[in-house]
Amino acid sequence: MNAAAPIQTQDDAIAVQPPLPVRRLHNFIYCPRLFYYQWVENLFEENADTIAGSTVHRNVDKPSSFADEKQAALVEGLPEGARLRSLKLESIALGLVGVIDLIEGAGDDDIPGLDSPRSVEVIDYKKGSAKRGANGERVAKESDAVQVMAHALLLEEEGTRVTRGWIYYAEDKRRVPVELTPKLREQTLQSLAAAKAQAASGHCPPPLVNDPRCLYCSAYPICLPNESRWWAAGFEEKQEDAQMALVFEGWKERRVGFQLAGPGGDGERGPKTRATADEGVRAPIKEAPRPDGDAGEILVVQTPGAQVGQRGDMFTVSIKGEVVQKMPGHQLRAIYVYGAVQLTAQAVQTALELDIDVSYFSPAGRFLGLLRGLPTSGVDARMGQYEFFQKPVIRLRLAREIIRAKIHNQRVLLMRNGDAPASVLKRMAELRDGVAEVEDLTVLLGYEGMAAAFYFEHFTSMLKGRGEAWKFDFQGRNKRPPRDPVNALLSLAYSMLAKELTGVIHAVGLDPFLGFLHQPRYGRPALALDLMEEFRPLIADSVVISLINRGELGVDDFVRSANGTFLKDAGRRAFWEGYFRRMDTEVSHPEFGYKMSYRRMLEVQARQLWRYLRGEAAGYHGFTTR
Repeated sequence: MNAAAPIQTQDDAIAVQPPLPVRRLHNFIYCPRLFYYQWVENLFEENADTIAGSTVHRNVDKPSSFADEKQAALVEGLPEGARLRSLKLESIALGLVGVIDLIEGAGDDDIPGLDSPRSVEVIDYKKGSAKRGANGERVAKESDAVQVMAHALLLEEEGTRVTRGWIYYAEDKRRVPVELTPKLREQTLQSLAAAKAQAASGHCPPPLVNDPRCLYCSAYPICLPNESRWWAAGFEEKQEDAQMALVFEGWKERRVGFQLAGPGGDGERGPKTRATADEGVRAPIKEAPRPDGDAGEILVVQTPGAQVGQRGDMFTVSIKGEVVQKMPGHQLRAIYVYGAVQLTAQAVQTALELDIDVSYFSPAGRFLGLLRGLPTSGVDARMGQYEFFQKPVIRLRLAREIIRAKIHNQRVLLMRNGDAPASVLKRMAELRDGVAEVEDLTVLLGYEGMAAAFYFEHFTSMLKGRGEAWKFDFQGRNKRPPRDPVNALLSLAYSMLAKELTGVIHAVGLDPFLGFLHQPRYGRPALALDLMEEFRPLIADSVVISLINRGELGVDDFVRSANGTFLKDAGRRAFWEGYFRRMDTEVSHPEFGYKMSYRRMLEVQARQLWRYLRGEAAGYHGFTTR
């Protein structure tokens, strides 16, 4: 008989963790949720504060040469005024690793009773300013003081005596002392143990509640604290099926109070705040989350034989050896290449380093693939995605919400721009509301098909005064190949939208090829097509309607052949202008009321699905407009 396999405990999981960086311990004190994102899931976003912080560290981040004699000197004690910069130390016993900004030899002559070896002082550099004590004096922040103490513990492991710590706050332009007391030592060791236990638990902590720290957090676009609490609170209806009751610990029922970290008056971790669904969880969200990566331009290259290269910090476009365009890498968000366009190895490497997506299209505009760096961790969400795919109840529920939102938005577009009869609009509303009762995916697809038939039957009513040249065949979409200009534009717009969402889904850490409505098929980004459904009318169809009604495209901008109807280069440029204009259009969020661009809204929806698949939200709400 085989012996039973040993049971792994949380202590075992903690024991096999890699050494915890001191800066992540600092994150844990500041916000456990930020710590979990950055340490466990390797999710990190730059913002102005993190970039400014890197600038502050620029001088001390140049490591001092560290020969054997200097190591001996560190153990014996540095002479007064001697310095070591950017020293990396690791302790196996503590399970801790850190880079100390600055170590200075301390003057021991004025400290009675101290014998050799000489002591040192630890200095950490911070971008911001110190907090104020009861009498207005400058005091180190809690997380900063713990970081200094952790560095002192690392030095002690090397046999170095540390008598004092300092924080240099760049905004104040002065040092603030940190007394290395037994109380601070104990707090640091307890925080280290708690951080490791949190990482080993596999549970992401809930967000802070109405906390000012969130305003300055680089992880805000990922965390979305206000939206996360709203999504976790769930729907009004009670979940009868046990499969659907997948929300993280403490958020099982909407009306149960949540024990969440509350705001600290001094910017540190404050007392726990009891928040109910009516107090904070379902409070109105007035401010849109800060943009994440919205800044930047898109470089479109479609000339056959063109080459995208890189010189210094510039991306270049050359045609027959002549540079025709230059663009700084830090200003680029993406590069789109059509047909026979080449990228040099240097350009590819720089694009990967700068997180610049490179999208490849056929000459006709069909999306072929995407070049980008390694995805974020996303293990929790991907595991949930694969598990949920195996549960028909969850797949059907997600599919119903996607189709409900799509039919709603198709109806809204007809009401805004078309002349559909009231009977058609009424029937579409009935189909929209009826999907909630559908219990079979095949029947659901039938609802979608009926709504699409009504929608495209009256699509031409949204094309104002364009004549026979823009006649649209409402008997059915034709796309491989498109046989008329309107279908050609719709195919290109849908291809672009699928590309956008494939990149967004990849960025948030989900698998774009495993969907819930669209069946997996080799090479098809099924999940991107799922999320695209609710945005088809609002983005893709609206772009086509706008380009035609505004006269930005004419029938001469198309090539018609036996192989289909496609845009010429000049027409494609006009399409890009209209498409980018629509993606930058601000729209109100249906639940939260704030406004943001469609481009940003795609990510917010993907983040909502990401949370649901991680077990942090009670459901998925499709995006709709009025």
